[in-house]
Amino acid sequence: MFVVVRMPDGSSHRLEALEGWRVMEVIRDWGLPIKAECGGACACATCHVWVDEKWLPKLTAPTHEELEMLDGAFHVDERSRLCCQIIMSPELDGLELKLAPESLADAPPARLAVGG
Repeated sequence: MFVVVRMPDGSSHRLEALEGWRVMEVIRDWGLPIKAECGGACACATCHVWVDEKWLPKLTAPTHEELEMLDGAFHVDERSRLCCQIIMSPELDGLELKLAPESLADAPPARLAVGG
């Protein structure tokens, strides 16, 4: 299973993902610079992504808590989700999303991975 992550600079990474993992965990564990300050507890909006429109119908609806957190994010639109709330499943194999600029963490370039 894979998730395709586009970065704010336009680069793209195809990352191997495991069923049951949060997309935020996949991005973080491959070494891409995502803030994800709350670690997946849906207590911030620092893992804000824009999901490619063709994938939106395959996602579960956002919870009230997720929508509340997105209220504090910048440039929120109908494609906005917190990737800590997206759980990988076979139906999401190939999921495409873009990391919002405010979710980008400062990371040394040597730490960046390119995925599988």
